[in-house]
Amino acid sequence: MSELTIAGRKIGDNHPPFVIAEIGINHEGSFEKAIRMIDDAAAAGCECVKFQSHVIEDEMIPNDVIPGNAKESIWDIMSRCALTAEEEEKLKLYTESKGMIFLSTPFSRAAADRLERMGVLAFKIGSGECNNYPLIEHIAKFGKPVILSTGMNHLSSIQRSVDIVRKYNIPYAVLHCTSMYPTPYDKVRLGALQDLRNSFPDAVIGLSDHSLSNYPCLGAVALGARILERHFASDKSWPGPDISISMDPIDLKELVEGSQIIFQSLGGKKEILPEEQPTIDFAYACVVAIKDIEAGETFSEENIWVKRPGTGEIKAGSFNQLLGKKVKANIQKNAQIKWEQVDA
Repeated sequence: MSELTIAGRKIGDNHPPFVIAEIGINHEGSFEKAIRMIDDAAAAGCECVKFQSHVIEDEMIPNDVIPGNAKESIWDIMSRCALTAEEEEKLKLYTESKGMIFLSTPFSRAAADRLERMGVLAFKIGSGECNNYPLIEHIAKFGKPVILSTGMNHLSSIQRSVDIVRKYNIPYAVLHCTSMYPTPYDKVRLGALQDLRNSFPDAVIGLSDHSLSNYPCLGAVALGARILERHFASDKSWPGPDISISMDPIDLKELVEGSQIIFQSLGGKKEILPEEQPTIDFAYACVVAIKDIEAGETFSEENIWVKRPGTGEIKAGSFNQLLGKKVKANIQKNAQIKWEQVDA
């Protein structure tokens, strides 16, 4: 079974889903907002918050490209939302003081180096960097677990990234993702989870979802996803390009609890549990006399039928075996029939 460990938390097929609340840039550059979201995620029972690390000059050249979910250029957005190294360090320490795991996605070599200096325990690689092989190799050299989102990438391009991670013998996860904001439900494509499992059997499989509810993530658990990631904000009235696709604290609590419940419900096989016996005792039907029957009479639908409770010796499934057979001894009405009363 594939498995990775972050801060002692084992993540994989045999372990409960690991929910990542992606704060990302929902703080809009406000340290105070970031702290509030950490607090709210902790109160919701979430184990991990994830930020984004942007060192603008190492990440991009000046440009006026406007993302599909925004009204201003990516340069302006990231310039406004980028946190300083000191702020990120404080957020990491604060997150860990709450008993949670701090992750952040580096969007450049400088950002990756910053996170490594901070002592992060794993690296999350975003979909836009899934085929940024030089950056992936730079990160892989740190020797820490990698969680790789795969939106906007074919299996062939993901394979190259995985080959790099494998070269450094790093435990890793691949997350299916659709890079549409929001993602229509018919574009989520949970079937891709099986494609990833078939192609990368040594990977932990997960879902990074941009739809407008928890339902795809919850469904993904039943299909083997063990990492679930959604954007998160304390207040969905805040400004920001990712706010509209974000969970609020109530949503996050439901995702954490719901994913745990679904995980607990998995497995098993169709058999009768010992714990079902009390229900069997009242719910099953058994063969009973529906009138007084004298010895020598023949069992028929006129003198026997099937009724609750299920505490009798002859269950309803054996009813037809009695029809036409002789009665050995007198039987009173409403008595449950016993095999010793049936003439073989």
